[in-house]
Amino acid sequence: MSTSITSQPGQPVDQATLTDIPRLVTEFFAGKPDPAEPAQRVAFGTSGHRGSSLDLAFNEAHIVAIAQAICLYRAKAGISGPLFLGKDTHALSTPALVTALEVLAANDVQVMLDTLDRDTPTPAISYAILVHNRSKPAALADGIVLTPSHNPPRDGGFKYNPPHGGPAGSDVTDWIEQTANTLLEQNLQGVRRIPHARALAASTTHRHDYVSAYVADLANIIDMQAIAAAGINIGIDPLGGASVHYWPAIADYYKLNAAVTNTSIDPTFRFMTADWDGQTRMDCSSPYAMAKLIELRTRFDIAFANDPDADRHGIVCPSSGLMKPNHYLAAAIGYLFANRPNWPDGLAVGKTAVSSSLIDRVAAQLQCKLIEVPVGFKWFVDGLHNGTLGFGGEESAGASFLRTDGTVWTTDKDGLILCLLAAEMTARTGRDPGELYTTQTEKLGAPVYERIDAAATSAQKRRLKSLTAADIAATTLAGDPITAKLTHAPGNNAAIGGIKVITDHGWFAARPSGTEEVYKLYAESFRDAAHLEAIQVEAQQTIAELFESA
Repeated sequence: MSTSITSQPGQPVDQATLTDIPRLVTEFFAGKPDPAEPAQRVAFGTSGHRGSSLDLAFNEAHIVAIAQAICLYRAKAGISGPLFLGKDTHALSTPALVTALEVLAANDVQVMLDTLDRDTPTPAISYAILVHNRSKPAALADGIVLTPSHNPPRDGGFKYNPPHGGPAGSDVTDWIEQTANTLLEQNLQGVRRIPHARALAASTTHRHDYVSAYVADLANIIDMQAIAAAGINIGIDPLGGASVHYWPAIADYYKLNAAVTNTSIDPTFRFMTADWDGQTRMDCSSPYAMAKLIELRTRFDIAFANDPDADRHGIVCPSSGLMKPNHYLAAAIGYLFANRPNWPDGLAVGKTAVSSSLIDRVAAQLQCKLIEVPVGFKWFVDGLHNGTLGFGGEESAGASFLRTDGTVWTTDKDGLILCLLAAEMTARTGRDPGELYTTQTEKLGAPVYERIDAAATSAQKRRLKSLTAADIAATTLAGDPITAKLTHAPGNNAAIGGIKVITDHGWFAARPSGTEEVYKLYAESFRDAAHLEAIQVEAQQTIAELFESA
């Protein structure tokens, strides 16, 4: 793979920068990670273990160790039902699935593979887990998805969803991570594994039609009849991901007027346009990665896309182009709570601490309780599962919500239903979600929001993560009195891993990246762009002073 990045943002990726897939897969099997090197150990972040075989961060040994650790965890936790196993279209996902199956089968785990070996979205795995566990609570199921989400083609990823169907909490991932690293340190002694042919033929390996089950149930969460009856013209770009198998099935089953604009599956993702930094990244919330669909927006009444494992959504409207994730979340919440008559009273709205405060104002207007949590979809799992949270969403274009009867659909992010909701909104109101958002802001204010990634050393990131409210000496921010300094999310009192400073007209939040030598600065103003810039400047000055004192 070329190390130089010459692609221009929003333009077709430079073919010279494409990932060398044969080398990538060869290194998956040939590379031998050294557990004494921190970057080569198993490390579960907010979305599982991720890395590249080229960096000795995602190799066969990692998958063997993690899969065996999950088998040990299942035995420890008494999980005896099937394990739903799926993958996305990244090049490393297939060898990782093959390797995982060899370990799972050797440990006599009942594994559910797709009937036709199709790629499987994360929400389809979550959905399958919950449907099974609702009918067979005596033998609970769980699941694994091999995906690095929207990451570049060189990356691989491993996510584990326990019986609640959502992302595993840190209590689970910490145990799996520690156990897997111990296995790596012991040169995989104690791992059980059988050849792939035997694993496929094992009596514990079964086939499951993920597509048909998921598609047929969509009418119980989305008004599919209204979409079909309106005949709206829908454009869809799976961005080369797992949803490419689902969208034609959905359109056919519900007789939708929909066109999939790109049906290609290619592990180099050579059909993409380059992201902001020239990288190939299947980020459906990026206007650069979404340039092709944005160009087509006037052809459709509504258009949308998903990332490779379809847990994120990107909504393209004729009125506004690609919607910012915060804008769509606000519009979706306002629409859902006004158009789900069978939802029970008292449902709450969930948002992450770095999502737009417009969501707070929408919730207040709806007279709904707002639950603000740290970054990570895992914080919404319990509320969605027990039906007390009507909607949970995060600023990175991930969300899920309840069925029309107020019961759980998925406890992981579901980009498919968020896309279909945009079609329902357009079909039933005659206005696209961008127009509905504009109407909201006329009453509640139009915020200006931006995230900046800034350099930070490991020591500085540790300093940022350990801040207390007392460390922020300032009493004003961009000319306004500071009303709150938060290090814990008000919705559940969990640490946000940084600081959030709030005024009546804006806020900023700073938290360290878990994977890069940067910190993330989020800021929002309900005045204008100049006020936002003032917030950012003061926030960066504050953080710089704290770093100097570290």
